[in-house]
Amino acid sequence: MLLPLATPALPLHEAGKYVAGAYIVFVVLLVVYVAIMAMKLQRIEKELREVAAIAEERKAGEREEVRA
Repeated sequence: MLLPLATPALPLHEAGKYVAGAYIVFVVLLVVYVAIMAMKLQRIEKELREVAAIAEERKAGEREEVRA
């Protein structure tokens, strides 16, 4: 139970490698997350443009029916 408290901390010259590695992993994961969100946003924008185009076509069709 007291074993983790009894173990000495890593010396600073050894711990630096692990801290740098942890930061690198964090930054890589952050970049991957942002890239995934950017791809999703592009897909949603494309689908929204398609829906807007369909709505405009329907609106134009209704205007022509009213005129006729």
